[in-house]
Amino acid sequence: MEKEFTPKIVGFCCNWCTYAAADLAGTSKLKMPSSLAVIRVMCSSRIDPTLILRAFLRGADGVLLAGCHPGDCHYEKGNYYARRRFVLLKSVVETLGLDSERLQLSWIGASEGPRFQQVVTKFTEKIKKMGPNPMLEKISL
Repeated sequence: MEKEFTPKIVGFCCNWCTYAAADLAGTSKLKMPSSLAVIRVMCSSRIDPTLILRAFLRGADGVLLAGCHPGDCHYEKGNYYARRRFVLLKSVVETLGLDSERLQLSWIGASEGPRFQQVVTKFTEKIKKMGPNPMLEKISL
């Protein structure tokens, strides 16, 4: 019997909104896949693009960037910077030979625990259908 593929997903979550939503989802005991490894950052704009690429190079099957809704950023314009960087990163990911759908950006407010659960669940299902990170076959770690 073949073992079911469980994706490895790295989630960079804004401290002020998305991380709080993740905490709310957890304390509300909402069922979520265990595939997400959360990394708390102060703002979605503070995620260095090389960290995202490094996550893929080290075996992540998907990367989720999540922050405050536009206009609600604790640092005023941080999520606008994140959105611009995300668009560029999508093309870099494709240049590396990965499907750009393996990288997702979501806006999740602090009170949106159920939305956090929904985003993580849908993204995990999408990555499951895509299969393991094909980049791992091309490089030796």
